[in-house]
Amino acid sequence: MIKIKIRAKARRFIIPVPYAFLHLSIGILTSKRILVHVNRAIEKKAKKTFQIPSINREDLKPLLKELSEQRGLLLVETSLKDGTEVSIRL
Repeated sequence: MIKIKIRAKARRFIIPVPYAFLHLSIGILTSKRILVHVNRAIEKKAKKTFQIPSINREDLKPLLKELSEQRGLLLVETSLKDGTEVSIRL
């Protein structure tokens, strides 16, 4: 489970993101239908011929498997000048 911790002044938020949600979102983002809609939106708004290449879902499965094995790994830890802190940990 990925844990996102946000600390802003007197408030603290912890957002757990289960790996099942990551698998679901990878499945949606790599679908051909979503890719076609995203590329159309880019062409319409940007008026450029840039296209997002298709990514095979099978290529991303080893990445998700490895992430699930690296529990406790700190991915991001940052703080702003106003005291807001964000950390993302596996």
